[in-house]
Amino acid sequence: MITSNQKVLITGGGSGIGLALAKKFLSHNNTVFVTGRNLSKLEKMKAELPDIHFFQSDVTQEEDVKKLADAIQNEFGGIDVLINNAGIMLLLDTGAESNDLQKQAEEIAINFQAPIRMLHHFLPQLKRSKNAVLVNVSSGLAYVPFTQAPVYSGTKAAVHFWTKSIRPQLKPHGIKVIELLPPVVDTKLAKDADLKADNLKPMPPKKLADIFWKNYSKGKEEITPGISTALKIMGRLAPKFIFKQLNKQPIPNK
Repeated sequence: MITSNQKVLITGGGSGIGLALAKKFLSHNNTVFVTGRNLSKLEKMKAELPDIHFFQSDVTQEEDVKKLADAIQNEFGGIDVLINNAGIMLLLDTGAESNDLQKQAEEIAINFQAPIRMLHHFLPQLKRSKNAVLVNVSSGLAYVPFTQAPVYSGTKAAVHFWTKSIRPQLKPHGIKVIELLPPVVDTKLAKDADLKADNLKPMPPKKLADIFWKNYSKGKEEITPGISTALKIMGRLAPKFIFKQLNKQPIPNK
């Protein structure tokens, strides 16, 4: 697996998992592009990492993604690695009539529709690369759903099965497909969801990036850090048991 001198694009890379992955790729002599919606967050990242390139871009907007693909092609000649990392998680009680339908639709748009859109517009660049890689960041919850985040769990399961489906389709084009299925990670997403209240100890982003890099370097197709490995195994061997263990409190407190 080639791990240096590649052009790498990471969505949602201004903080959390995306930023940790960006630092890892930078440290191995790669050219790294990061996208995000929050300009101040991107500028703060640039101040910390002067060698990084950033584009303010919204993965849910068709025109934004088209412009992004054109800009990278024109300025840098395309990418070798696409990492679909952008995502949000909302805790939700589906039985509450006051739920915001638009927020649920946005969660689907960012978590599932955006990776499909990104691949569609960057496919020509990946097909021209001699060492093309697609990395989809899903979740350990793709194996066992977390009922307090039903839409999130559904989107990550969708990403998981989409990834498995396109892997043999992209192989003839020389594009390697890798899936990273993180556990709960110590990011703003986890803090906003208040997952610590559910006794799920978050993994530091740097540790996740280290585990990812070790397995990525070996070309492993499914990377399951921490509790994600247990969720994968137990989801097959004892699905009812692990579902009950994970969902002792099915409805969020807030």
